[in-house]
Amino acid sequence: MVTDDRREPATGGSRLDVLKALGDNTRYAIYLELVRAPAPLTTADIAETLGLHVNTVRPHLERMRDVGLLEVGTDPHGGVGRPQHCYQVAPDAPSLGLEPSPFPTLARLLLEVAGDAGIDGEDVADAGREQGRADARRIGEGMPCLDVVVRQLTEMGFDPALVEDDEAATVAFMHCPFSDLAEANPDLVCGLHRGMVEGVVEAFDGWSVEEFRTLVDRGDTCQVDVAVSR
Repeated sequence: MVTDDRREPATGGSRLDVLKALGDNTRYAIYLELVRAPAPLTTADIAETLGLHVNTVRPHLERMRDVGLLEVGTDPHGGVGRPQHCYQVAPDAPSLGLEPSPFPTLARLLLEVAGDAGIDGEDVADAGREQGRADARRIGEGMPCLDVVVRQLTEMGFDPALVEDDEAATVAFMHCPFSDLAEANPDLVCGLHRGMVEGVVEAFDGWSVEEFRTLVDRGDTCQVDVAVSR
């Protein structure tokens, strides 16, 4: 989640200003990363993804903000010291042929069909476990269980926060990219997500999901408890 940093918003620019701003290859690459990202990104996130120095990325972000393409906030989960800025595409950014994906609409329709067909959370959890096992094979060669879980959740946009000891761990989901769908139909959406995490964890000998707590259970941050039997 990004909180407003209370600076005066950029006034934006004309369509020509926008096109000039994106005429630079580096700025265009940065903009594409932000368009595709499921959550706001820090300067360091973008620099790492594109293999650039943060001092190279920063002025490009500010240039795009000045013409109204981006908005900036602060990361409430940042460490002590100067708050980290997070960037995301501005809601009123002009269309550049990068319109939102039709997948959210398709997902809502599929949820309605699943509900009408009597499919429940356990049914979709089975499908989720199969996907989770595939994710474990794709991500996890030579990696510890918890690292694979965190990688999977990061790829899906859940912004995971891990707290662990020698035999157990809790992973909190600081951001849910499917929150609207989950609030409307938690049994199916959260059941599918639970199955995906279980599929990853069960691919590692001795590891298991002890509890998967959703927004229905907690009312705010969802989380999963994972443990290993010695």
